[in-house]
Amino acid sequence: MSIASFTRYPLLFGPSPVHRLDRLTRHLGGAAIWAKREDCNSGIAYGGNKTRKLEYLVADAVAGGYDTLVSIGGVQSNHTRQVAAVAAHAGLTSVLVQESWVDWPDPVYDKVGNILISRLAGADVRLVRAGFDIGFRRSWEQALRDVTDAGGKPYAIPAGASDHRLGGLGFANWAYELAEQERQLDVFFDTIVVCSVTGSTQAGMVAGFAALAEAGGRPRRVLGIDASATVARTREQVTRIAQRTAELIGVRRPLGDDDVELDERYHGGVYGVPDDATLNAMRLAARTEGMVTDPVYEGKSMAGLIDLVTRGEIPRDATVLYAHLGGQPALNGYSALFS
Repeated sequence: MSIASFTRYPLLFGPSPVHRLDRLTRHLGGAAIWAKREDCNSGIAYGGNKTRKLEYLVADAVAGGYDTLVSIGGVQSNHTRQVAAVAAHAGLTSVLVQESWVDWPDPVYDKVGNILISRLAGADVRLVRAGFDIGFRRSWEQALRDVTDAGGKPYAIPAGASDHRLGGLGFANWAYELAEQERQLDVFFDTIVVCSVTGSTQAGMVAGFAALAEAGGRPRRVLGIDASATVARTREQVTRIAQRTAELIGVRRPLGDDDVELDERYHGGVYGVPDDATLNAMRLAARTEGMVTDPVYEGKSMAGLIDLVTRGEIPRDATVLYAHLGGQPALNGYSALFS
């Protein structure tokens, strides 16, 4: 079976844009840096990397006659915001479990940004006191039962749309999309830098590029920057989702631990809380390129990119693609950092 065998519910404008980051490249004085912009990929509530994943999950939900998307994330979850907006766009309802994954003191943290947009889109938003965990949660399972008990038909979407049988397909298809853009732009990205927490973004890329390599494509490095601070759990989940996705799209060789590279130096010690390196990276991206990143995900992967290029761990002759996954609405919950 190939990636084209799976039905997509159209949620994107088309291929997400790819462009140079020339001023950042000159500032760092090393590898050539580009970006591929999942934050510009859709007209649905600011888009982001989960919107691409949801094309496959929503198609499955509609085909199965489900009426309610039920998902989970932190209070400022980019994912749940996208689930709420996509559900509205598709004529479905949504129930969102918003757990207190981040201990952040801003008094408007649970009122602005992503959660505000979810409420605006009509989601049933349920705040739950519980710590960070990328696994399946009792609060989410209870929400699924609540929908069933009320006569609805819930479609279960785990955190990040990741640990789902179709969770890796969106970014496997991203790999095919990028290969076509490389042909059009006459460029080859030997290094992809991507943030990883729940895992299916990086996992889908690994599977998609493995399929392309079997079809004669050039090998490349997919470098995950961990932002979970629960690295062993994330590494296991990336590997497992990559294996499952590769099987779905017909990759012949089994994928294993050696196919997953996850750098644990830039998570800042705790999920959702930025350190100085994260904040400095956010400022540099904004002040060189006008490119806005967030404190939870993209600021941390940008910190990794900046440090790896500066130190020469990504060599000067590399052509690097920074996968911008979105997430900017969460900035509103961290406004005190930039006051």
